[in-house]
Amino acid sequence: MDFTKTYQNLKKFLSEKQIKIDEPMRNHTSFHIGGPADIMVLPKNPNEVCNIIKFCKQNKIPFFVMGNGTNLLIKDEGIRGVVMKLAQNYNDAEVDKHTIKCKAGMALSTAAKIALENCLSGLEFANGIPGTVGGAAVMNAGAYGGEMADVIKKAVVMDMDGNLYEMCKTDLEYSYRRCVLQNGDRILLEVEMELVPGDYDDIKRKMEDYLARRRNKQPLNLPSAGSAFKRPPDNFAGALIEKAGLKGYRMGGAMVSDKHAGFIVNVDNATFDDVQKLIHHVQKRIKEKFNVNLESEIKIKGG
Repeated sequence: MDFTKTYQNLKKFLSEKQIKIDEPMRNHTSFHIGGPADIMVLPKNPNEVCNIIKFCKQNKIPFFVMGNGTNLLIKDEGIRGVVMKLAQNYNDAEVDKHTIKCKAGMALSTAAKIALENCLSGLEFANGIPGTVGGAAVMNAGAYGGEMADVIKKAVVMDMDGNLYEMCKTDLEYSYRRCVLQNGDRILLEVEMELVPGDYDDIKRKMEDYLARRRNKQPLNLPSAGSAFKRPPDNFAGALIEKAGLKGYRMGGAMVSDKHAGFIVNVDNATFDDVQKLIHHVQKRIKEKFNVNLESEIKIKGG
């Protein structure tokens, strides 16, 4: 890829501030791990997203779409091509009676606070969950008995030809921590969430309770990607890892959290390999000890 030529072409429809060259991905992931992206772009609207997609396709430049990087492990070599980050500029919301329309880049915790301000119940579980509305919707994030599939009414997506269209909840085919958008052939740009009227104090009390539980149980003071493993059927990943004696187990700068064994944390400038090896070690031990296959929740990109 010709960096100079690519940069000049991107400037035809993006401002200089929306284009970053050789951008360290460790600055854009909650793990604080990852080499540079060749080019990072920060679109503000669907037209810019469309132009970026078409430009990359026409010039055979690989591109990757990310939110706030809270579920990402980037290789130390970084990412070749273009990284489109939606979290930075693509993050406003609109409230209409019982619905909230959120751009994909809005922080999920911000959306929960907007719901509170408008006395709307249903997003309490999201308070304190890191990441964006878009990322949460695609991964069907959830906690404390709630998940995104409970509140999402429809989504606005863009396909790889730049076509914009809506998908209703049934089209999204939600299941545990999954939806059809994980196939990667469409980009989620906006979601419409349908909530229910509630009492401000009750909603606030729930949100504060969930946040307090997270702070008490989770290693929020250390870089991580949240829960490292999906919940296995009829069990809990963290409980199995703790029973296997892996709490506090360390490889290089990566460690199984000694506060919550379901988290892998960056305690000392961990590399991609440190985390990857630790994930594989945990999976192997749990399989050997309990005959349970732990599936990682962390997305890996780069190379």
